[in-house]
Amino acid sequence: MQTEKDKYLFGVVKVGEKGQIVIPKEAREVFDIKAGDSLLILGDTTKGLALVKTQIFDSAVEEVFK
Repeated sequence: MQTEKDKYLFGVVKVGEKGQIVIPKEAREVFDIKAGDSLLILGDTTKGLALVKTQIFDSAVEEVFK
């Protein structure tokens, strides 16, 4: 569900016994996440967790070293 421009609420997921979650299909489609993609997990003890495709950081690092 899109709440505002570029803002989404994808629902609730449960953590399995092995610590795994399933990223909802709509979220995978919106953010073009496919099987085999690498995600970076960022965390802040007060703000929570964030998942970011590593490709975003790869291109940022390439720019720094040009």
